Amino acid sequence: MIDDLLPRLRSTPHEPAFLAEGLARRAIVRRGAIADRALRIAGLLHQRGLAAGDTVALAVRPGPSALAVVLAALRLRVRVALVDPAVPPELLTARLRAADVSTVIADPVVRAAAGWAAPVVRRATGLRLAELDAIAPVLVPPRRIPLTPSPDRSGEDAEALVIFTSGTTGDPRAVVHTVASLSAGLTAVTDLTDVRPQHPVVGATFFAMTPALLAGAPVCRRADRRALAGLRPQLTYLTPPQARDLLDDGARFTGRVFTGSAPVSARLLERLRTAGAQEAWGVYALTEAFPVAAVEARVKASYDESGDLVGDLVAGMTARTDQAGQVLIAGPGAAARYLGGGPLEEIATGDRGEVVGRRIVLHGRLKDMVLRGAENIYPGLLEPGLIVPGVAQALLVGVPGADLDERLVLVVEPEPGHSPDAVRRSLREPLTALGAARPDAVVVATIPTSGRSRKPDRGATAALAAARLGG
Repeated sequence: MIDDLLPRLRSTPHEPAFLAEGLARRAIVRRGAIADRALRIAGLLHQRGLAAGDTVALAVRPGPSALAVVLAALRLRVRVALVDPAVPPELLTARLRAADVSTVIADPVVRAAAGWAAPVVRRATGLRLAELDAIAPVLVPPRRIPLTPSPDRSGEDAEALVIFTSGTTGDPRAVVHTVASLSAGLTAVTDLTDVRPQHPVVGATFFAMTPALLAGAPVCRRADRRALAGLRPQLTYLTPPQARDLLDDGARFTGRVFTGSAPVSARLLERLRTAGAQEAWGVYALTEAFPVAAVEARVKASYDESGDLVGDLVAGMTARTDQAGQVLIAGPGAAARYLGGGPLEEIATGDRGEVVGRRIVLHGRLKDMVLRGAENIYPGLLEPGLIVPGVAQALLVGVPGADLDERLVLVVEPEPGHSPDAVRRSLREPLTALGAARPDAVVVATIPTSGRSRKPDRGATAALAAARLGG
């Protein structure tokens, strides 16, 4: 399916692809413009010697330009590694090296943040990039690129996308998707959403934009009250935090609303329906497989047993539990492997749950990862920077909050002779440096340990934090 997008864009060049944010149905990018740029970038990459199987790192902010690069790479069967410019420089460097990147494709802002303008851009955007040129040549596609021939390669087994999920600076972890797994995921989303041509869709992710563009529907990337009112979209894709913010702002919805990337409560789905959505769906998805399962508001509201009903498996996906109660999934939409690893027969979700027929019910996560809003926070990456003078140990833990969301809490154990107030003062600068990953609260206490080695006990620490905070 993914190979169909470029020819479909070319077949209707004058139709709108992306709509102005907040303005009713005014095109800012047409379908032909994206197709034309994709072909020009493909020619440019081909001229630079990139061949099937090579890897380019994409450091371009989401939108039409990024989509054009992905389409160009798919045409050449060049693998794309998605990199987050906001991660610490040493982690970004490790990720680029792990993916064996041949070229970094950046937009002007990202390029400036990695070069001479780094101090200025850092103050303006918060980006702290490694010097990208030290890893691979950096390409900033100009606005005008000559159109040169490029091969149109095929092959569903070709690796298409590398998405980093976690890992230390020495051992980055990434998911590798093939053309086939991306196409299967897009097919599942298309079947689930049933997009109609010409009617607007609001959403900013690849799996929201691509099915819409395949169906001939224009996309608005920005979800705000004004855009929803002006466009009256047939579909809106949101993360749970976005949905809550819009509801709190008094937004009204039309058509169907899909929300995922974080736990979705029955209460949130019902609020969306009350605010005008004809249907409200919760989507269970992983970086390794999007989507896995989905549930509509009324079905979720009627579920009165223990656990969190995340829905029925989408077509083609299978699931079971292992001896530890962990949910394992498989299917055509699942990733092929982890970077540096062999083929995956099943995906270990890290979620504890049960599978009844084709229905999945979750009972909590087995991983240490903290999920706040739609953000995955990996404590092991951040905790070393919080061991400052006066701090003996520091753990970041998740504490259940309202609406199935988690609060990120830092629990710190002082060194002898250091008061809680002194510790908090010492942590001001390191906490500020965490940016979006800054914890919601700080608790100063002795960290519980377990086992003969007396390792910090994260579960007990989370319970202690919840008790201290009245959770």
